Amino acid sequence: QVQLVESGGGLVQPGGSLRLSCAASGLAFRNRITAWFRQAPGKEREFVAALIRRGGITYYADSVKGRFTISRNDTKNTADLQINSMKPGDTAVYYCAASPPYSITAQVMSEDKYDFWGQGTQVTVSS
Repeated sequence: QVQLVESGGGLVQPGGSLRLSCAASGLAFRNRITAWFRQAPGKEREFVAALIRRGGITYYADSVKGRFTISRNDTKNTADLQINSMKPGDTAVYYCAASPPYSITAQVMSEDKYDFWGQGTQVTVSS
């Protein structure tokens, strides 16, 4: 049974940092495109970042470039999202996602690209 479990969310002051982690069981991240999405209250879920399985190529939403870093640990089979210089607009439930194995690098920003999702972790940025 495939399971993605996010952790690391919480309440942070503006300007602070968090590191989210997504642990996978039943699949190997190294063979897939891994991504993070987020959904703010009253808004649709949006793409945040993606990591291509080979070459370490990354994609970021414009709103997070320079502040967010996606990474993967193939030994631990985890995918992390480092969030720095946090803003109130980063408040959302953050979800990790994994594509089918050996998926081509196209439409990585689309939810339809991914067939497995975690349950989400809440991130709140507030003073």
